Amino acid sequence: MTTVLAIEDETDIREIIVEILTEEGFEVLEAENGQQGVKLAIDRVPDLVVCDISMPELDGYGVLKRLRENPQTKMTPFIFLTAKVTKDDLREGMNLGADDYLTKPFSVAELLGAVEARLRKHEEFQQQSQQKFDELRKNLTLSLPHELLTPLNGIMGFATLLEEDCDDMESDEIRELGRDIATSSKRLYSLIQNYLLFAQLELVTADSDRAKVLLEGSTPSAKSVVENTAIEVAVRWNRKADLDIDLTETELAISDRWLMKIVSELTDNAFKFSTPGSQVALKTAIEEDDFVLSISDRGRGLTPEQIASIGGYVQFERKLYEQQGSGMGLAISKRLVELYGGRLQIESTPGEGTIVRVVFTTS
Repeated sequence: MTTVLAIEDETDIREIIVEILTEEGFEVLEAENGQQGVKLAIDRVPDLVVCDISMPELDGYGVLKRLRENPQTKMTPFIFLTAKVTKDDLREGMNLGADDYLTKPFSVAELLGAVEARLRKHEEFQQQSQQKFDELRKNLTLSLPHELLTPLNGIMGFATLLEEDCDDMESDEIRELGRDIATSSKRLYSLIQNYLLFAQLELVTADSDRAKVLLEGSTPSAKSVVENTAIEVAVRWNRKADLDIDLTETELAISDRWLMKIVSELTDNAFKFSTPGSQVALKTAIEEDDFVLSISDRGRGLTPEQIASIGGYVQFERKLYEQQGSGMGLAISKRLVELYGGRLQIESTPGEGTIVRVVFTTS
């Protein structure tokens, strides 16, 4: 049975709410003030809370703040009851995480409509979250073992050669095997770091306090960060001559750590999915109040369906191309850009190339 908690200090109104919802088949809990309501909500974890704003001891805003701070009630749908709704009331409530307002006096239809709408929306959200979790788990199951085993097998194979044949090897051969082991080790380390980072970003998406700590910082010189990162990636691919850079200087309210990560992953993708000798171009510009970073290549491109399917642990056309990597670079970049309030846009034509644009508002 669906449980609704009614927090209202006016006895007559509270009894009306209880009667209406009980007749509709809800289990209704009731509290006559905010302190009781918070305790009851944490103890019983209702499916929805209907709460008056103006109450003694602890008002509705205080109730909502405490419930949003508690992990068990953080996502519980919350409807405010109020005798009046001003813009300031709406802004304060929405900033705290309120889902809806119901103005007193209200009709039976208005109360039931608000309750049912919030419950339905919450159920849809849970279904979508479960679907994403199932997809994530499926993709992890399919891709994680392969992605980690590939570099690990290289490390084990090269190490075995050294162990068994080192007495018959020249120093140059031993040095080359050492470089191969180091390359595979770096790849394995990078994969693990990306898996952990993507999981961390998914967790902070729904936690504004954790997101604030993770994302704090700024970049005084975006030009130098973008340029140095792009050159480093190009050198790693032995394609510095293919890199074309045209950058504008600006300061960004983005941690240089995460700007580097975005540029590194997107540039790496551009080199990975294009052929040596073809151009990879990076450009930054200020367009009105926006900072725009564009990275373009002349590689294989993506279909509209592939662009729409961008997510963690997804790799396109693996059987056809057998490319290395789990496909998380684009997903990580997209999540970081969105956490900073920006947009990541993709234009791509299969067989011709891809342009990825990152847009941040500077004002």
